[in-house]
Amino acid sequence: MKTVTLYRPAVLENALSEFDRCMDSFFGDNFLTPSDRIFNRLPSVDVRETEKSYVLEAELPGYDEKDIEVHLDNNTLTIESKKEEEKKEETKDGAYLIRERRASSFSRAFKLPENADPEGITASFKNGVLSLEIKKRNETQKRIIQIAKN
Repeated sequence: MKTVTLYRPAVLENALSEFDRCMDSFFGDNFLTPSDRIFNRLPSVDVRETEKSYVLEAELPGYDEKDIEVHLDNNTLTIESKKEEEKKEETKDGAYLIRERRASSFSRAFKLPENADPEGITASFKNGVLSLEIKKRNETQKRIIQIAKN
């Protein structure tokens, strides 16, 4: 059975970032300075297989279609986004004491199985959920062969 697998390149930067997250979770978070872990959280993704396609659903609450980019490079499907923070530090009512809404970004990459059709990918976005349907190639789909009577 072919499956969609998470693509995680081994990069020193990723290892250091993971180390920082472990240290933050071990020593605890200060409520006045939230950790990066809150803002750089990767979206939850569900992947299921149907007879004719793979369906990938990513939870992206607070994002719009214009904030999200989906691209395919070779056999790797990548979902990424960069949301910029507003630079205003004061409002009409005064200055912020705590500001937790900041710029955020993420990137998730998935290695597609060999039977995925790169030309047959469709995307939709509704209620904060990005849905990608990745069609399987026709020659790899299951079909029933009728047995002729003699």
